[in-house]
Amino acid sequence: MIPSQRLPYSAIVDRPPLKLPGDARMIVWPIVNVEVWDINRPMPRQVLPPPTNTTHTPDLPHWAWHEYGNRVGFWRLKEALDNLGITPTLSINARVCIDYERIARAARDSGWEFMGHSYDQRPIHLEPDQRATIQKAVSVIREYTGKQPVGWLGPGLTETLYTPDLLAEAGIRYIADWVIDDEPCEIQTAHGRVLSMPYTVELNDISIMMVGHHPAAEFETRCMDYFERVYAESQKRMKVMAIAVHPYISGVPHRIKYFERVFEFLKKQEGVLFWTGEQILDWYERSRSQPPQSDAR
Repeated sequence: MIPSQRLPYSAIVDRPPLKLPGDARMIVWPIVNVEVWDINRPMPRQVLPPPTNTTHTPDLPHWAWHEYGNRVGFWRLKEALDNLGITPTLSINARVCIDYERIARAARDSGWEFMGHSYDQRPIHLEPDQRATIQKAVSVIREYTGKQPVGWLGPGLTETLYTPDLLAEAGIRYIADWVIDDEPCEIQTAHGRVLSMPYTVELNDISIMMVGHHPAAEFETRCMDYFERVYAESQKRMKVMAIAVHPYISGVPHRIKYFERVFEFLKKQEGVLFWTGEQILDWYERSRSQPPQSDAR
């Protein structure tokens, strides 16, 4: 099915507002993306222009760039989140559980949600057997954590027209690839409905720093501008604000303070919940299962 068949168009102003528990009005969804870049393949991303404009394999400079994130940057991000008592979603290549088990163990022991991010960092379109890759990734995460992962983010948000069906078949219950709304939306698959979770392209350190080439301070500016607007709108209907970072980008010394400032500010705001994708999913399913309450007169 093409996307419009899976998810018919719906104007947000035509939907009844969703209600968060208590006095909460919006959700901040923090996501830390941890990946495995296979040295035997071209690197998923480059920051240095290759000599003579020809990319060579092995691409040691960019493998090392990513490796710094896993050796050092991840631990800066984790310390910042731990200090604020925030539990994020870990968007994880399943191979991290093998190649970087120390990272996986720290996240697991701290109660982070594991969201499937394929097996390693390669677009779904390039997988020779997409179904087998998805099932392998889910299986590795389930065996390592002892828990079935319920969420999925494709490498680079990549999907084919069949990916949602294969994800639902593998037990995935929400997908973060469809960056289409401020609220969770339901997607139809051959194996029932899954939830489209409001992930982010623009509150993402890749698009801000690596693609847009903005100074590190732009991360804080953009997050604050985004929050100001959706927080005001959340007086009338709940909003989800996803913030996605990568250890090799936001976990470096000249950027980490902006990450810390953003979450220190958000943590002080009234009516803001810090939830994982799984917590958002559980709340949404509970709210949909409850009959609407009529006003007592």
